[in-house]
Amino acid sequence: MNNYFREQLVEWYEPANRPMPWKESKNIYHIWLSEIMLQQTRVDQMLPYFERFVNRFPDVQSLAEADEDEVLKYWEGLGYYSRARNLHKAAGLIAERAEGDEPRSMKEWMEMPGVGPYTAAAITSFAYGHPNAVLDGNVYRVIARFFGLDVPIDTSQGKKVFSNLADQLICRKNPALYNQAIMDFGATVCKPNNPLCDSCPLSDQCVARLGNLIGELPVKSRRPNKKKWKITYCHLHDNQNLLLVRRPSEGIWGGLYELPAFSGKGEMIKWMHDNFDLKLPGSTEPVQIRHELTHRRIEAEVFSVRVNKLKDIKTESCMLVSSKMLPKFALHSLMKKYFAIFTSD
Repeated sequence: MNNYFREQLVEWYEPANRPMPWKESKNIYHIWLSEIMLQQTRVDQMLPYFERFVNRFPDVQSLAEADEDEVLKYWEGLGYYSRARNLHKAAGLIAERAEGDEPRSMKEWMEMPGVGPYTAAAITSFAYGHPNAVLDGNVYRVIARFFGLDVPIDTSQGKKVFSNLADQLICRKNPALYNQAIMDFGATVCKPNNPLCDSCPLSDQCVARLGNLIGELPVKSRRPNKKKWKITYCHLHDNQNLLLVRRPSEGIWGGLYELPAFSGKGEMIKWMHDNFDLKLPGSTEPVQIRHELTHRRIEAEVFSVRVNKLKDIKTESCMLVSSKMLPKFALHSLMKKYFAIFTSD
């Protein structure tokens, strides 16, 4: 069964069907960057970002020497910004190595910030031909359906079961070809919804198809409900300037910019009074914005307060920014939603 599975996938795979800039390249930096960008992002979405990023940061050294703000700006739109911060940190570590040599083994790559077992396996198999099996969402789905595995993929037991089987399945003569084949197969044939079972080369032996279990596999354990998060923002501005705050490096939207944020309207009013001797006009109605993150459901209200002349605030957390320069700052997605609404009014 294992040989059948492996041989059918490799025979099915045709690299020309999904051309990608890093596929035929042995440029380790490009392979590494593509794998980081493909975490939580589809290929068709990340391609323009990859090209833009490589044009600005063509190698590890240029990325290591860049300012974090600029790196985040070039990542803007991809989301999950911790990936960009970790990429930047790892580039600095690699640049410090003797002659800037990249890591070569799974162990060495997993010592880099933001690189886990899947990414390390992908890099080492594509760049060096090491027989390390990748396990991403596409691979979990293909294996679960073909072999009829119903152990939850997001549990420690499930990860162990799938990892052991994936290691048995990989083609040791050409691991890069096999890894790319199974990932592409999951993305284009064995899709999450409406898989192409009628044209699938594995359909004759697929347990999920034979048992009518396509919609039930792979299995995930029950996910907790998203936590609600309420935020109040103050858009304090005049004709030329506004105030921005940079979020802490760690946590949600780490290192990105936003308007001054508060736990509620009362806290915001006190801040306005203490720092600017301002009162919130009674007629001011906030813009209401709902925003979804992986584990949070955000309900934000943004109060726009316009003054004749905005003075710089004397704290380390806030900065006075020219409205014309706003596009230069890496804003998180909720902020971009708000400014799109504000500029359209």
